[in-house]
Amino acid sequence: MATVSGPRPASLLRRLGAMLYDAMLILAIWLLTLFVLVVITNGAVWGPFVQSLLFLELFGFFMYFWTWRGQTLGMLAWRIHIEDAEGGPITMRQALKRFIGALAALGSLGLGYVWMYLDPARRTWPDAFSDTALIYTPPGWQAFDADQANA
Repeated sequence: MATVSGPRPASLLRRLGAMLYDAMLILAIWLLTLFVLVVITNGAVWGPFVQSLLFLELFGFFMYFWTWRGQTLGMLAWRIHIEDAEGGPITMRQALKRFIGALAALGSLGLGYVWMYLDPARRTWPDAFSDTALIYTPPGWQAFDADQANA
């Protein structure tokens, strides 16, 4: 009979599931932004301004959720949260480093995420670069309360 263990590093499957959920949310935000821009300009929208705006929305999404709640909506659905090395909420600097690490991990065709199978602590590149961890919290266990920690 298997025993239920406590919080542990999130598996690659859970991470990918959360990424998929978050990608759908970000796509919805981007579509709404593009719709508003088309209505305002009465035509096609393209160019560096639009690309920069969409990138800033992506960056803002992750910065807000990682630092405010300790998890994005996708991470919430997959019961994972982000914490620093001491088990508390992450700082804006760590979130920025994590975002840059995630871009590098995805830019290397996912090598930065598969890296967790080579790392003894099961860290991905974003984890290692920002000194943070994604933790799976099984049902019945309580993760740290980001609202209490930020108060």
